[in-house]
Amino acid sequence: MKRSGTLVLCLFFLTSIMMQPVFAERPPDGYARPPIHTKPFARTSPTGLTPAQTRHAYGFDQVTNQGAGQTIAIVDAYDHPNIESDLAVFNSTFKLPSCTTLNGCFRKVYANGIRPRGNAGWALEIALDVEWAHAIAPAANIVLVEAASNSFSDLLNAVDIAVYQGASVVSMSWGGSEFSSEPSYDSHFTASGVTFTASAGDSGNGGEYPAASPYVVSVGGTTLQVDTAGSYITETAWSGSGGGISSYETEPSYQENYGIPNNPNHKRGIPDVAYDGDPNTGFPVYDSVKTQGQSGWFQVGGTSAGAPQWAALFAIANSLRAAAPAPKVPLNSTHTALYATGGKGNYNDVTGGFNGSCGAVCSTGVGYDYVTGLGSPRANTIIPALVAQ
Repeated sequence: MKRSGTLVLCLFFLTSIMMQPVFAERPPDGYARPPIHTKPFARTSPTGLTPAQTRHAYGFDQVTNQGAGQTIAIVDAYDHPNIESDLAVFNSTFKLPSCTTLNGCFRKVYANGIRPRGNAGWALEIALDVEWAHAIAPAANIVLVEAASNSFSDLLNAVDIAVYQGASVVSMSWGGSEFSSEPSYDSHFTASGVTFTASAGDSGNGGEYPAASPYVVSVGGTTLQVDTAGSYITETAWSGSGGGISSYETEPSYQENYGIPNNPNHKRGIPDVAYDGDPNTGFPVYDSVKTQGQSGWFQVGGTSAGAPQWAALFAIANSLRAAAPAPKVPLNSTHTALYATGGKGNYNDVTGGFNGSCGAVCSTGVGYDYVTGLGSPRANTIIPALVAQ
């Protein structure tokens, strides 16, 4: 009996280790990392929230438009050599429209003109971003812009290339520690008619760049609970969600006018909005590039998951704006529109949970908070509100 009890304790310990998410390490100054978390061990079949469940939970299935005529740029570091074929596996599994170079839906661009070297961690991030931007806006085109490295200089160069490629939305699922000169780099996110999204981070309270830029829509993380059909049940803050008050960026007028709380020094509040980011309630991603010796289906979370899906939401809004009886240009002052529509039933207001032990700034609350921003999307109401702006 004693040996049996020891065996049970050992199995419990091993199971606990196996269930712990895999975390990305914090990069050195001047470099970015993707805030991506996975449940350990790849599988031969997908687990997590399916595209149909996710679209239903957030109301995308009540919007007939799927982003036609728009281009979503995905900016990441290094090369994913198999991304187009991996996307094909994802689409086949979930019965999504084909998205290939041949049919004009997908393009891959090397920001420096030369194919970057591969990197397994960033390849998984690329797979997440491309597959889930397509899952939410399957009629939009996708251009993947691969930076030569994960240095800020290379990544920001890739952002400029993404704008040049004609994207109306640019998704950036990466970030690094804030730095005193960061406001001088904000001009990379000011292109007219382009919305930029970025993940807020995965280390709890604290700001990251470029999410801290006042010209970037910063996406925090939640834990989303749905029923088997994907119907929304509840949502709480994910404890790993980045957020807080920027050390270097001034509070923008859209937050000042909205009246974000607990901000006596009038600095930029992070994030603006939120999305499911808990890997335990995460998303299936197919990646054939071996990560720690494994490939196949991963269940993935982190605020990395929210940036491309919010980018897809903006692509749908832009498509509807272009198709309006009196056609409108793509969203330009996106932040102003987001905050103008706050508190009007356009968001799931997340009022439970925290991302640290710093009091009010680390806790959720009614209205805007520094963990989940304005909240997660009710796509069926926020998209028409953005079209009307």
